[in-house]
Amino acid sequence: MRNTIKTTALTGAMALAALISAPAQAATEVQWWHSMGGALGEWVNDLAKEFNASQTEYTIVPTFKGSYDESMTAAIAAFRSGNAPHILQVFEVGTATMMASKGAIVPVGKVMADAGEKFDAKAYVPAVAGYYTAPNGQMLSMPFNSSTPVFHYNKDAFKAAGMDPEKPPTTWPEVALAAGKLKAAGHKCPFTTSWISWTQLESFSAWHNTEFATKGNGMRGMDARLSFNTPLHVRHIENLANMAKTGLFVYKGRGNAADATFVSGECAMITGSSGLYGNVKRNSKFASGTSTLPYYPDAPGAPQNTVIGGASLWVMSGKKADEYKGVAKFFTYIGKPEVAAASHQRTGYLPVTLASFKLTDDSGYYKKNPGTDVAVNQMIRKTTDKSRGIRLGNFVQIRTIIDEELEGVWSGKTAPKAALDAAIKRGNEQLARFEKANKR
Repeated sequence: MRNTIKTTALTGAMALAALISAPAQAATEVQWWHSMGGALGEWVNDLAKEFNASQTEYTIVPTFKGSYDESMTAAIAAFRSGNAPHILQVFEVGTATMMASKGAIVPVGKVMADAGEKFDAKAYVPAVAGYYTAPNGQMLSMPFNSSTPVFHYNKDAFKAAGMDPEKPPTTWPEVALAAGKLKAAGHKCPFTTSWISWTQLESFSAWHNTEFATKGNGMRGMDARLSFNTPLHVRHIENLANMAKTGLFVYKGRGNAADATFVSGECAMITGSSGLYGNVKRNSKFASGTSTLPYYPDAPGAPQNTVIGGASLWVMSGKKADEYKGVAKFFTYIGKPEVAAASHQRTGYLPVTLASFKLTDDSGYYKKNPGTDVAVNQMIRKTTDKSRGIRLGNFVQIRTIIDEELEGVWSGKTAPKAALDAAIKRGNEQLARFEKANKR
């Protein structure tokens, strides 16, 4: 009897030990490549942690892969070698390229349907959803960090220059006047801008209800060609060139290089992404304000609406069905009203769903934080064929060309009209190349 008890006890102990030592079933990993650094990188990491903690089946693994250009190039190379991530964050100028790469991506609408996840494209802000939707009505990528250009300004600098900090300039002539007062008060960098093409040509065009490119800015076909050398465009670049000569506008480099100079207080005014808000709120040592993108009051139809920026999440092909289920569940999670609203309030990016916008508005957030609704109000205006958005092939290369040509203007070496003409000629060569390579 004693031996029987010993044997039973020993068997039970061994079973318990085996149970304890047996590894728990590993969660399915989902790789997510992104381009969010600094405060925004922390936001991305927190989203992944919160989702991972909410369930046990899947683990989202976010990896910073450098700038948008760098991450997109890396993902294309990884896809060709069979090592692409499941999710890739792609900026808006890469949309046409991703749409043309049909074998490389799986439409997000299909991913959600196959996984049995509830998904309604109509739940998203129309201007955002429309940009990432194919002509057949299928949403191709998941809206994520959508932004639009706005005007950020240093309230303390305004006060020191004798200006009303609650009355920012709303037109380009007013920006020039404010810059003059800031310079007179000792500011070495009264005004700067990030993303030159996006803020000063692309959104400038939509805001003034004029085309950046033909065919509805590429929305109606790959045979679109650039058209941003109208008298209005030339006038604007001439004005900026004159401001550069007199030290009112200081060019700080390509991409978002200028953002840091505003956050540090070096530059007092900047046109840049609404997504800069989170960085300013967290790291600046001054009171700041956000206002609408400036416009020319004598331009017919202005202001209209600004165009989408930021990025969306694309699903790469060649993965297992169970892994796609993890992608779908993650997309459902980040689309929840409370999660999307928290992301919007933390970063300054647009609330991508109508429910998250309503939740934020009902909470009184916009009243407590004046200016945080500027980006939303700019985007929800009624759009036209000229202002719905810009979708061009080889857009990354076109932006680089624009940077190169306009740098000649800021340094005083090239006339504005000549620079715009040259950018259009070189850019149209890129469009023709893309059209030829992707003809069906």
